[in-house]
Amino acid sequence: MRTFKYELLEVIRNRWSARAFSNQRVKKDDIYALIEAASYAPSSMNEQPWRFILGYENDVLLKLRDSLTSSNQEWANQAPVLVCLLSHRFHARNGKENKYNVFDSGSAFAFLSLEATNRGLIAHPMGGFDKEKIRESFNISDEYDIVLMIAIGYLGDKSLLSESNQLRENPGSRKSFEENIIVE
Repeated sequence: MRTFKYELLEVIRNRWSARAFSNQRVKKDDIYALIEAASYAPSSMNEQPWRFILGYENDVLLKLRDSLTSSNQEWANQAPVLVCLLSHRFHARNGKENKYNVFDSGSAFAFLSLEATNRGLIAHPMGGFDKEKIRESFNISDEYDIVLMIAIGYLGDKSLLSESNQLRENPGSRKSFEENIIVE
């Protein structure tokens, strides 16, 4: 069980990366709302480098599922929606490399995940997927970093997961407040 030293927003207290997904369909408007929430994340020079590949009941979803590692396919294939987060590597204003593009796109994921929690959805990020398969399948240029995959859906029955994933199916603990501060 998580404990909080300070009063935090309910959506922050309730967010976690579950693996047990139900087969309940997610409304397309809810997915679009998550993308809109992501668009309000802060970014260096307001570049907004994030882009999304939406896999929602179509061939895109099948291609995204096919790129997952077998250990992620075990549970993430149950999610009704997969989203791949990309990040444009160059500044639109001057064409120079944007050294903050991945950080900024991570902020976009954070906003997306909080809005998902707000709507009663899970947004579980994954690094276990074949980025080159994504690049080839969707003809993604080298101007984009392929950052992460996100499984989205409603919480399901954890007893349907493998035994090892059932053991992991709870909100993870966090480092203590004091461990997060290097210098004060």
